[in-house]
Amino acid sequence: MERQKEQKQGPQMGIGLETLPSCVLISAIFPKLELETLCSLACVSRAMNSSVSQALSSLSSLNLSAFSANAQILSSIVGGCRGLNSLTLNCLRLDDSSLAIFLGAHIQELNLLCCSLMSYQVLASIGEACPNLRVLVLELVDQESPEAFKINLDRMLNGCLCLESLSIKIRWRGVGANPFQPFRFFLPKTLKSIKLQPVLEEDRLSLVLDVISDQLIVAIGICDNLVELDLEDRPIQEPLPNHDLTSVGLMSLASNFRLKGLSLGRSRQNCQVSFKGVDDMGMFVFSKYCTTLESVRLFGFSRVSDAGYASVLQSCQNLKKFEVRNAFLMSDLAFVDLTRFSCSLVEVKLLSCCLITCETVNQLTSSGVLDVLDLYGCRSIADSCLISIASLHSLTMLNLSGADISDYGLSVLGTGNPPITHLCLRNCKAVTDEGVLLLFLGGGTIGKTLSSLDLGHIPGISDKAVLTIAVAGTEITELCLSYCSSMTNSSLEALATRKQYRDDCKLLRRLDIFNCKGLSADSIRLLKRPFFPGLHWLGIGNTRLNSKGCPALSEIGYERPWLTICLDGCEMGCHDGWQFHRVP
Repeated sequence: MERQKEQKQGPQMGIGLETLPSCVLISAIFPKLELETLCSLACVSRAMNSSVSQALSSLSSLNLSAFSANAQILSSIVGGCRGLNSLTLNCLRLDDSSLAIFLGAHIQELNLLCCSLMSYQVLASIGEACPNLRVLVLELVDQESPEAFKINLDRMLNGCLCLESLSIKIRWRGVGANPFQPFRFFLPKTLKSIKLQPVLEEDRLSLVLDVISDQLIVAIGICDNLVELDLEDRPIQEPLPNHDLTSVGLMSLASNFRLKGLSLGRSRQNCQVSFKGVDDMGMFVFSKYCTTLESVRLFGFSRVSDAGYASVLQSCQNLKKFEVRNAFLMSDLAFVDLTRFSCSLVEVKLLSCCLITCETVNQLTSSGVLDVLDLYGCRSIADSCLISIASLHSLTMLNLSGADISDYGLSVLGTGNPPITHLCLRNCKAVTDEGVLLLFLGGGTIGKTLSSLDLGHIPGISDKAVLTIAVAGTEITELCLSYCSSMTNSSLEALATRKQYRDDCKLLRRLDIFNCKGLSADSIRLLKRPFFPGLHWLGIGNTRLNSKGCPALSEIGYERPWLTICLDGCEMGCHDGWQFHRVP
C-alpha cells in the first residue's frame, strides 16, 4: 500500500506542475530542482517534456553521469538540446540505436561512460555524425573482434579531423593476448592529448597498449601539436630490453614535444615488472628538456631514486600536479628544500611510497597552496604531520589511507582551517568513534565542508561514529563504511532518517556498507521508500541485506530507477564506472 501511495504521488506532482504556465516553470520552479528530479519530470507527459526541453535548450554543457537513463528518458532530456557542445553520459542502459538521440555536428566534447551494451560501431557513428568533435572519452567492452575495433576506430579518426583529445578504455574479456595496436592508425595532427588505458576484468587483461616502448614513442612523434600524453601498460611478462621504454625513449619524448602534461605508468597487475630501462640519468635529461610540464604522473620506475624525482621537481618551474606510485627508492630527500624552487604544487599524490614520512608533508605544506594531498599507503605518516596540514586554507582533498593516524590526529584536523570536502581514513586502524566525534565537533572548518568520508576497514568504528555523522555531517553525500563489522541496524536507520531530524542535511548519494556483518536481513526495509531519498549508488555485498535474494533487491531497483546496487565489493561508485552489478 505504501509503495502504491508513493507511486501515485509522483504523477500527481507532475500533473500539479502542468497547470502552471510554462514560463513560470522554466523561470521559477525548474532552477530550484536537482537535475535528477528535472529528468524525471520530463517523462511525466508531453507538455512537461516540452517545458523541460525548453529549460535545457539554452545549455551548452550537460553532465548526466550520475545516473543511467534509458533511451526513452534520454530522448526526453536531450532530444531538443541542439545547442549542446559538451555532453557526458552514463551509457549503462544505452545501445547503438540510442546514438542518433544525441550525436550531431554540434557536439565538440563527448564523454560516453559505462558503454557495456554498445558495439565498436559507436566509433564509426561518432566519426560520421560529429565532424567538429575535439574531445572524446569512451569506455567500452569487447563486443566484437579486434579487427572490427580497428576498422571502426579508423573510420572515427578519419571523420573527426578536429580531434584534440582522445581517451579510450576497453574491457577485454577474451582469452590470450590482446592484439590492439592503435598507432597503426591514421592519427589527426590536431591531437594534443592521448590517453590509452588497460582495463582489467575477472583477472583477464585488456591492453590497448601491449607494452610502452621506445618504438611507440617514435610512432607518437607524428602528432606535432601534442601537449598531453597519458600511457599505461600491463605486460603479461617481462618485456625484452629492445622492445621496452628506456632512458633513450624518455629523452626522445622530452626533446620532441613541448609537453604540459605527462602520465607514464606500468602496472604490476599481472607480473612484477617495471621500466627497468629508465634510470636517474634518463630522468635528469628528461627534466632538462621538459621544463614546460605542469602535470606529471609516474609509476613503475623501479630504478629511479630521490635524485631522479628531485630533478623533475626542481626543473619544472610550472609544475602544479605531481603523482608518483610505488616509488620504492623515493624518500624524503626528494623533497628537501622544495621551497627554494619556484614550482608551487597544488596537487600531490604519493601512493604506496613506503619511505615517505612526515618530513615530506611538512615540506609540501610550507607553500600553503595545496589543494589535493593523497598519501595512500604511506604507512609512516603519523599524527605529527596533521599539525601542518591543519594550517592549510585551500586543501579540499586528503587521503590518509593506511597511515598511522589516531584519534589525536583527527582532533587536530577537527580544529583546523582546511575546507576539506573529501577525506579517506581507510585502514587507519587506530581511529575509533571518539576520533570521528572530534573531527566533526572540533569547531574547525572540516565539520562544515566534508562531503565524502571513507571509514572502511576500521574495526573501531561502530554505531556511535555513524550517529555522529548522521547528526553533525550535514554536508556528507558519500559515505564508505565497508568492513565496519560493529555497525548495526541503528546506524543504517540513523542515516536513512537523518533528513527528518536535520532539514539542512544534504541527501546521501553514495553509501558503501559492504561486509558489514552487524546488519540484519530485516534492515533491508530501510532501503525502500521513503528512506534514503536521492541515493544513486549502494554497496551491500556480503551482508545479510542481500540474503533474501534478488526479489527484494529487484523491488528496490524498480522503485528507484536511478539507483545502482553493487554486490561485488567495488570502490564506492565503482572504480572504473561500469564493472558493477546492476539490479534488473
